[in-house]
Amino acid sequence: MNVLITYDVNTQTDAGRKRLHMVAKICEGYGVRVQNSVFEFDINRTSFERLKLRLLGTIDIDKDSLRVYFLRGSRKSFIETHGIDHFIDLSGPLVI
Repeated sequence: MNVLITYDVNTQTDAGRKRLHMVAKICEGYGVRVQNSVFEFDINRTSFERLKLRLLGTIDIDKDSLRVYFLRGSRKSFIETHGIDHFIDLSGPLVI
């Protein structure tokens, strides 16, 4: 399934800055960062549930925001990009 996750973490404290870093690291382990606080995922249901539990265990629900958008169809059918596109198709062949 294709999922877009955005987050806004309150960074007014050291704990908030730590949460921000942790949320980004968790997301990097599952998907592709396409903007500062926006990640795209091509993920199965089990991995998504694991990701969601990790994120919910990291954020402070009284201070932070986490949004999950479930996207239908192929990436080309729901995303129109103008300018720099940081997306990397992790399901295709990667050349290093």
